Amino acid sequence: MYSKWILIAILMMTAGALEAQQYGNKLSVAESTSISEILENAESMKGARVRIEGEITEVCAMAGCWIEIQGKSGGRIRFKVDDGVIVFPQSAKGKQATAEGTVELLPMSRQQYVAWLKHLAEETGKSFDPQSVGEPPYRIVRLRGEGAEIEESASH
Repeated sequence: MYSKWILIAILMMTAGALEAQQYGNKLSVAESTSISEILENAESMKGARVRIEGEITEVCAMAGCWIEIQGKSGGRIRFKVDDGVIVFPQSAKGKQATAEGTVELLPMSRQQYVAWLKHLAEETGKSFDPQSVGEPPYRIVRLRGEGAEIEESASH
């Protein structure tokens, strides 16, 4: 009788271990920082190693070298890795991710920022109106990706 319960416990532990796929380095930061907090405090958080959680809303269609993560309390941030170092599958879109990396700030001129937004629109098949670009500062806030865990089952 006890062996049945031991087997059930082992199966439950194994199933839990298979819920997330590891990409890159193993996560080491204990507590998550909200994406909205990173975006609101980007200047002071530049260079900080952080852990974030949220839903993957976009995946790089060209090389799988980035994922866009929507925070649970708002905000979106790009988690970027060098091409080929980590390759995120298109099937990751819509799944929950826990990711770790270093906060980067990439300052740009208005012209560079407009070109970047145009590139993003083309990459994701969306339309872009340069007149929609607001006021400075023109910059990209992103995470230089080091490791991520992506749930195997889609979020609900």
